[in-house]
Amino acid sequence: MTLLTLVRHGQTDWNLAKRIQGTTDIALNDTGRADARWAAGRLGGTTHHTIYASPLVRARETAEIIAAELGLDAPTLVHDVREREFGEGEGMLVADYIRTYGDWHAEVPGAETLEQVGVRAMAALHRIAREARRRSAPTAESVIVVTHGGVIRSLIDHVSGGTLPRLGDVLANGSVHRFEASPGSLRLLEEAVVL
Repeated sequence: MTLLTLVRHGQTDWNLAKRIQGTTDIALNDTGRADARWAAGRLGGTTHHTIYASPLVRARETAEIIAAELGLDAPTLVHDVREREFGEGEGMLVADYIRTYGDWHAEVPGAETLEQVGVRAMAALHRIAREARRRSAPTAESVIVVTHGGVIRSLIDHVSGGTLPRLGDVLANGSVHRFEASPGSLRLLEEAVVL
């Protein structure tokens, strides 16, 4: 069993403006760096063995701040935990996106579906968990993965079969979500959805 703690990256200026970032590489702002330090504070009471991150700068920088605060090695970058590709919707204001396409599940030219994001992210988490288990067998490993709101929401929808209540319209920057991975299984620990 591997505990996977997923952290949404800190705030960017595009988050503040409610603009869809997708795979556009936008850096953290000062509030985003504070979000990362806040998340590190929330994680500080628990042992964590390693940290991984999306290669997008907002997630990578969040992971670097958390790693420094917790005394972990630099994050390992994992391409498949990057944010959803929004295709023609990328860069749009959220209100314009919803007005144009209807909702987050709409088919948008050039965009990944939420299901596709969940499948690729789940496969990446299983690879991360296998790597952690190889290093620490037979004990449980605790891993932090800094990723994106669309990835976390897709994973929650995927592992729950869409049965869990929505966490609201927006997952907060710096929010923390815990999963348990074992061979062939990924489970959301409901009691620790947001720490």
